Amino acid sequence: MNPRSVLFVCLGNICRSPVAEGVFRRALVQRVGSDAALWTIDSAGTSDYHAGEAPDQRSQASALRHGVDISTLASRPFRPEDFEKFDHILVMDSSNHVNVSRLTENPSHLAKVRLVLDVSFPGENKPVPDPYYGGEHGFEQVFQLLAQASEDWLDQWA
Repeated sequence: MNPRSVLFVCLGNICRSPVAEGVFRRALVQRVGSDAALWTIDSAGTSDYHAGEAPDQRSQASALRHGVDISTLASRPFRPEDFEKFDHILVMDSSNHVNVSRLTENPSHLAKVRLVLDVSFPGENKPVPDPYYGGEHGFEQVFQLLAQASEDWLDQWA
């Protein structure tokens, strides 16, 4: 599997995208071992509301229950230069897609932006629901969706 660069994006970079980053890293290491270090994996938010903050405690707890530690990650906003740095920009919902896409008119940049669940649910435009205002079940659902999507993207890129 050729090394790639992948950026996961949600609204605040404290709930969904840090979980996506963590679970994808784990899946990648399980697949390619030490070659995972050749990949660039990151996450960002379409807003800077939480810049510099750790992921939401509920996201951390949900991920940790599955052996994924995201406690050292820090929120950052999406930047236009991310279009140049990353091969794939995987967003959580259509609002994230619009907010990221409006930062460029370059067709090659726009082609990099996909819904993270497109690979698992082709043609459905299925979002990863934002669990921020919900309970523990929502965070578990997010983890499960992103774990499956991580495996599906790695299968596609194999």
